[in-house]
Formats: sequence, C-alpha cells, structure tokens
Amino acid sequence: MRLEERFDSVEYMPNSNNAGVALSLDDKVALITGGSRGIGRATVRLFRKAGAKVTFSYRTAVEQAESLVTECGDPELCRAIQQTLFTPEDGQALVNAAVTAFGRLDCVVVNHGIWPAHDQPIATMTNNQWRDTLATNLDSVFGVVRAAVAQMQSQPAAAKTKGHIVLVSSTAGQRGEAFHADYSASKGALISLTKSLSSELISQGIHINCVAPGWVATEMSVDVLGNPETSKKLLSQIPLGRPAHVDEIAAPILFLCTPLAGFISGEIFNINGGAVLVG
Repeated sequence: MRLEERFDSVEYMPNSNNAGVALSLDDKVALITGGSRGIGRATVRLFRKAGAKVTFSYRTAVEQAESLVTECGDPELCRAIQQTLFTPEDGQALVNAAVTAFGRLDCVVVNHGIWPAHDQPIATMTNNQWRDTLATNLDSVFGVVRAAVAQMQSQPAAAKTKGHIVLVSSTAGQRGEAFHADYSASKGALISLTKSLSSELISQGIHINCVAPGWVATEMSVDVLGNPETSKKLLSQIPLGRPAHVDEIAAPILFLCTPLAGFISGEIFNINGGAVLVG
C-alpha cells in the first residue's frame, strides 16, 4: 500500500482528466459578516458561485443587501440578515439567525469591522473611539466565533472536517498603523485569536485561519485612495503599485474553506501586493 493510501482523512474532489480544479462548496452553508459591501460582497458572490448556501449580515445598507440577494439567486440560496455587531450578544444573535435560515453552519467568514479614517494621536483619542472600535472589531467577533464553534461542534458532520472559520485581519494588525492604534490593536488581536483557536480546535475538525489584506479598493478606503497625495504615498509602499481588487481577497478566503486547504489551520494569509513580508 502506498503511503498516501494509508490516510483516509483527505477530502479531495474526484480526479478527472478534464474537469479542472473545482473550488467547490456544494452542500455547504456559509455565514459572511459585513456582506453587503466591499470584500464581504465579493465573498458572498464567490461562495454562491462555488455552490454554498449563504447568509450574510449587514447593518444599514438595505438596498445593497437586497440587490445582492437577488443577484445570487433567491432567499432559498442567499439571505441577508440585518444585524448590528457591537457586542458578543449581537454575534450570538447573528449566528442563531443564520442557523435558523438554513439549518446548519459549515463556513464562517468574519469580515465586518470599522476603520476610523481620520488620523487620531493616542494622546487625544477618546474613550468612545477606542471602545467603539474594539467593540465592533473584537467583542462582536468573539460572539460570532463562540456561537459558530458551538454550532459546528453540535451538528453531525459527514466528514472529519466539521467547519471552517476565516477571520479578516489587516496588515495594520501585523506592523501597526500610526494614528490608528485602536484599529491596529483590534486587528492584531484577531491574529492571536486565530492561532489560539487553531491550537484548541483543529483536533476537533474545525479549521481556523485568517487573511490579512493590505490596501483594498473599497468604500472604506475611498477617501484615502481617492486623494492623489495620500494615494501616491501609499501606493509607493506596495511593490505591485496598486491596491487589491475585492475579488483578490475573496478568492483566498474561499480557498481556505475548501477541502484543498484541508492541511491548513492557524495560518495568516498575507494579501498585500508584497507590502508586508512576514511568516
């Protein structure tokens, strides 16, 4: 018997001479937070194309959320959930709603977050700014992850992999960002959370990974990237010389939720055009 035949835990798609490589999520159910715009919206689209049923959260962008549901099929395939994400309880409520929608949860992409665009020195940063950023970017993430893990542990699994969770961090969480200490601290915490949870959960078949994007062309960054002076300075720090397109972030997220990533957990995927080189 060949060495690879001794292990039966690898869940690859069937071999075919002409079918190509399929990043398939057929029969899977996914929850994507902050899914109405930007990276989240691109991820919802890609997960639907891969065959998953998708729920996604939004806070105020009603028209964008409704149009995305229409684009992705119908409420039997894609559902939008209006949910504020500020506390652990909010995260629990979102997961409950997602499970009610489709009965189970196989993939969770924690994408929501805020980035106060103005420069704010730490000496004059208000308690409210610090608390609001940490509440949205970390406290509610804890609630989503805690509830998602409990759900994955409780539901029957046809294979040894019970679920995938991908947290969306940032290059700011790796190298810091002057005048944005609140954002950097919250995103750095997600990197540590990824490593801690992977060590805790991978033996149970729950994969935890993280993507760390650099500058991405989204509504969140339009004020900065749309300013010729600041844009020139920022792009000069990116070897590729441009910001990422949202699809270039969504694609690695999808990969991390497929069987082709079955031996990956606790990893930080850097998607920054070569701007931050870390292990």
